[in-house]
Amino acid sequence: MESQQQRIGVGERGSNRIYSAEVETPPPSDIKQFDDHHDDPENQKPGWRKFLAHVGPGFLVSLAYLDPGNLETDLQAGANHQYELLWVILIGLIFALIIQSLSANLGVSTGKHLSELCKAEYPPFVKYCLWLLAEVSVIAADIPEVIGTAFGLNILFNIPVWSGVLLTGFSTLLLLGLQRYGVRKLEMLIAVLVFVMAACFFGEMGYVKPPASGVIEGMFVPKLSGQGATGDAIALLGALVMPHNLFLHSALVLSRKVPNSVRGINVACRYFLIESGFALFIAFLINVAIVSVSGTVCHGDNLSDKDAKTCSDLTLNSASFLLQNVLGKSSKVIYAIALLASGQSSTITGTYAGQFIMQGFLDIKMRKWLRNLMTRCIAITPSLVVSIIGGPSGAGRLIIIASMILSFELPFALIPLLKFSSSATKMGPHKNSIYIIVVSWILGMGIIGINIYYLSTGFVGWIIHSSLPKVATVFIGILVFPLMAVYILAVVYLTVRKDSVGTFIEPTKNDPAALNQMESGITNTHGPPVPFREDLADVPLPE
Repeated sequence: MESQQQRIGVGERGSNRIYSAEVETPPPSDIKQFDDHHDDPENQKPGWRKFLAHVGPGFLVSLAYLDPGNLETDLQAGANHQYELLWVILIGLIFALIIQSLSANLGVSTGKHLSELCKAEYPPFVKYCLWLLAEVSVIAADIPEVIGTAFGLNILFNIPVWSGVLLTGFSTLLLLGLQRYGVRKLEMLIAVLVFVMAACFFGEMGYVKPPASGVIEGMFVPKLSGQGATGDAIALLGALVMPHNLFLHSALVLSRKVPNSVRGINVACRYFLIESGFALFIAFLINVAIVSVSGTVCHGDNLSDKDAKTCSDLTLNSASFLLQNVLGKSSKVIYAIALLASGQSSTITGTYAGQFIMQGFLDIKMRKWLRNLMTRCIAITPSLVVSIIGGPSGAGRLIIIASMILSFELPFALIPLLKFSSSATKMGPHKNSIYIIVVSWILGMGIIGINIYYLSTGFVGWIIHSSLPKVATVFIGILVFPLMAVYILAVVYLTVRKDSVGTFIEPTKNDPAALNQMESGITNTHGPPVPFREDLADVPLPE
């Protein structure tokens, strides 16, 4: 019996390995007997069982679309602009589905996640810059979790918001303790509580009955007419399309068992697309319900003076009154518990994303609780300062600012993903089709263009109307304008730079027998295919 081993691609610590597939070639008679009797356990599975084996990464990532950052931006969008910004949610989640599926395809097809491919492709200085920006995105995503948890504690126990911010530092230890009972059980509990709050908003939506014509018009007729509409739209996009999720999804799929063949990879990519589509459709409905309820209640004709004042500066801390029609006096308690759960969803996804980012760019792997604690300590600092100085209103505005930072950070994860997934040298036969390339680049460049436009016009407008002394205004301009130029140049560099590292080699192009065997799904005659990445096999997803 002849044995052959193929080693392919970019690898650990400078070697050229993407994954290693060991192909044992049996005699022709053995192959025929295997095919005739269909003994491969993977081929014996019904279609729904094959699909369930791939379920997990998409739903875990989709929890990040229901975190306090999303809740805050949805509430403000509805209170300030009624249904006018629903089209942003629609486009944002369609774009999220495209790029999340590209991220999953990249991981499955190459056996490496996005941060590892960035490390292989870019020179050291660019690599470290991308790593720092990715870490900033994780911290920016953790700020809404910190403030959302503090608001939940404030509603439940009436403690000051700044004290709640400090207490969130201990939630890392609480999370670590609960994980002893099983991470999957903890994630399931969080998901149930988040969906309880979603059900409350759906119930409230049925009670207030937003006009269908207004909701449909807001969803399909783009407008940015109200004051601050552009900023709120950017915050919505930043909360929906988060850069660290691209690193996360490309790594989570590596914990699944995928046959090392063109057909096996294509099937896995299709299953991951279906899962992501279903999860993001649920997230879309929940986000639309929150905006619709906020827009209907805050723009109602019979709104009391007290509620009108609350709507004028709506934050997570004051939004529980929106659910009074459904929940009555218990609305505050249920809302606060669900808000705490929503915050913890960001903790889980942020911890995994930070771990993969650090491991991919720097080849450093930390304990999850230590990684969580480090990110949390950095995120607490601005949250604590703002909550002390500005109170709940200032903390709510910080969530919007953090979401805008995520939107400005997006190009530095999105452009590498679009280039790698469209490259034959990276993806081989699994690269994007021309239609996906055109649509994804148009949407991506549109978001980047809106960011740059808002950044430049917003800062110029601030300078013109600033009440600071002229000397201070000039000094700030001297500092900020070069940074804006660097931002634009960095985006241009990533866009026009030609990829120089080829990471795809046809696994069995010189071995027809092995190719036939792998296309039949046979990568190991003694059992099912092994995961691409043993080092990620401990990610707690369903088997």
